[in-house]
Amino acid sequence: MAKSGGNGTPMLDELEKGPWPSFVTQIKEAAEIKEQAQDLLKLLERSYHEKIGHWKHGGIVGVLGYGGGVIGRYNDLQSEYPSIAHFHTLRVNMPSGWFYTSEALRTICDIWERHGSGLTNMHGSTGDIILLGTSTDELEPTFKELTDNDFDLGGSGSDLRTPSCCVGPARCEWACYDTLHITNDLTHHFQDELHRPAFPYKFKIKCAGCPNDCVASIARADMSIIGTWRDDIQIDQKEVTAAAKAGLDIQKDVCARCPTQCMDWDGKQLSIDNANCVKCMHCINAMPRALQPGKDRGATILLGAKAPIVEGALLSSVLVPFIKLEPPYDELKDLIERIWEFWGEHGKNRERVGELIQRVGLGNFLEAIEIEPVPQMIAHPRENPYVFYDEYFEEGDDESEDDQ
Repeated sequence: MAKSGGNGTPMLDELEKGPWPSFVTQIKEAAEIKEQAQDLLKLLERSYHEKIGHWKHGGIVGVLGYGGGVIGRYNDLQSEYPSIAHFHTLRVNMPSGWFYTSEALRTICDIWERHGSGLTNMHGSTGDIILLGTSTDELEPTFKELTDNDFDLGGSGSDLRTPSCCVGPARCEWACYDTLHITNDLTHHFQDELHRPAFPYKFKIKCAGCPNDCVASIARADMSIIGTWRDDIQIDQKEVTAAAKAGLDIQKDVCARCPTQCMDWDGKQLSIDNANCVKCMHCINAMPRALQPGKDRGATILLGAKAPIVEGALLSSVLVPFIKLEPPYDELKDLIERIWEFWGEHGKNRERVGELIQRVGLGNFLEAIEIEPVPQMIAHPRENPYVFYDEYFEEGDDESEDDQ
């Protein structure tokens, strides 16, 4: 087992205790055959003792023709830990929905054993296959083997990050559009934006098949594509009755927890005021046999989520309340390109789209991307009850100014 000096790795050992899998255990296993993993353990132990991170950016590294996909990592104690003097990370574009064959996984691991530390992260927060730790000289050979086996690098830096999605219709009955197909299509269509950074900052697209949002797009993606429906929820009254007989308190656990109180249960019949339904999915999750999404399905497009880096964290807000998503997705692609054009012209360095909208105002942004404002875009009602708006009449209307 790898050791740090004569005392082992006592601080790292603490992270192996408890019921959950530990990254320390995995690094120790790799350290039995990889010198990089041995030095990594020693450096991590030292960092924990000194309370100092010994990693730094030492310049831009990458593969020929690409500006993204490789994150440069160097340590500042290279003479003491020579095998991880360079410890670059590669992001590899994952298949939509993270569906692999065993052969594909073995291929990835074999390539990484030959050229890197053998350590992986399946998957990073963007969704990519993360290959942790290799030297500059090994980047091009790794890239060649990956592309020879039909894998490509993902996004990094100020570009389109690797689009990701939930498992969608492949395994989920609630999917309101084909998340797998659209993610694959957008990935291929926007290859240049994915590989060659030209934006003010990063742009993430995440596709969730239904409002359960299993990829957490609403909190992490600059553009969230969340499946929804615009007709009535499908109700099987026999299954509603069966759920009640099985012990479900429909009034307490379903109707009373509806955020808009649009449901009613009289003990025999469940009714839904669909005009006031906000598609939260709570009732469907509670009674999956009795309720299903409507048949007229599509997606809501939201914009602007981000983590707190330059400014505070943002959740995405509605941009398009409903859109039908069918190949070749031209309407969606055109919208994305209009957003990028305005952002590219007016965005500041390291300014995400959500921060741009806050700075220039939603009205100006919508006008620039040629989207009409609708009530669903309002994040919350106005807070000042003393602000009033006079009705506006075009010249020639019958009403006089005195009548306004």
